[in-house]
Amino acid sequence: MRKTILIVLGIIIIAGSVFGAIYIVKSNKKTVGPNKTIAKPIAVKTVKNSTIPVIVKTNGQVTALNKFELFSEVQGIFEQSDKLFRPGQAFKKGETLVKINNEEFDANLKSTKSDFYNLLISILPDIRLDYPEHFEEWNTYVEEFSVHEPLQDLPKINTSNLRYFINGRGVITSFYNIKNLEVRLAKFHLKAPFDGILTEASITPGTLVRPGQRLGEFIKPGEFELEVALQKALVDYVEIGDTVNLFGIDKKFKTKGKITRINTQVDANSQSVQTFIRVNDTQVKEGMYLEAEIFGQLVKNAYKISRSLVRNNAEVFIVKDSVLALKPVKPVYYDENTAIIKGLANGDTIMTSNLSSAYSGMLIKLKK
Repeated sequence: MRKTILIVLGIIIIAGSVFGAIYIVKSNKKTVGPNKTIAKPIAVKTVKNSTIPVIVKTNGQVTALNKFELFSEVQGIFEQSDKLFRPGQAFKKGETLVKINNEEFDANLKSTKSDFYNLLISILPDIRLDYPEHFEEWNTYVEEFSVHEPLQDLPKINTSNLRYFINGRGVITSFYNIKNLEVRLAKFHLKAPFDGILTEASITPGTLVRPGQRLGEFIKPGEFELEVALQKALVDYVEIGDTVNLFGIDKKFKTKGKITRINTQVDANSQSVQTFIRVNDTQVKEGMYLEAEIFGQLVKNAYKISRSLVRNNAEVFIVKDSVLALKPVKPVYYDENTAIIKGLANGDTIMTSNLSSAYSGMLIKLKK
């Protein structure tokens, strides 16, 4: 009797489990709603092409346009001139920058001139006898000769016989030797070629100066040049004569300049081109860093947008019937934040929202 009861209970439990499982399966049905596509809200703008100037921004270091490194070509003791030979000292045009003791060299030059004077006296009797028509001018030259004054040009020699005579006596050779010594004597005193400032000084009074020794640096203030490196792709949009706005690093200083030279050689390492900007401003100093804003050439029938809206460097999203579509464009110039592009038509509606999930064919709606 007990076994029978257990068998019946087992059958009842199994049957209940089967029916319960069937009920659960039938009741687990998902309700499928209508298929809906959510339209993304975006901002748009209508294209209107125009003529846009290319503005190139770069920076560089200022150098003096007229700058001379001073070197000695002679040897001697450096002497103090009327003004101190120190950095920052201003000199007027023609004033002595460097004065090197020349007493020994000057004495040798006067001795050579005396020998030349004796040579001229020795040929005067021959000129009187053989070339009397030229005697007067040669005699006047000898009478006016002075070892203390610069050597004057020799009288003109119009006849070949007189020329042979003069050359045979060594007059021409001696004359040019003295001229060469006079030129060398002038190098003991270096004079300022223009109004300027001494920016470097490598010697002090009493220093023994040797040939080839660097003495200092002399510049003309107010005339400077800014060298900048432009990427090769940007060179097509700038040319000589373009106006440049120049700013100090702290933006407190502002001046203007013009492009004066553009190198034709491309730097192999940076693929950039040297461009030189003339600056005429007394506030500019040698060695200053300036930021340059170059107003380059005009791009016609173009449109400027944020550079982040250009996809794959050649496409822009436009809106057609509430759907996004990619349109090919030609980027002309990029700066830090914007891009100048060509290829859009007047009236095109472009997406101006930075939507990273955007794709061609996506349904959109306009932001209010």
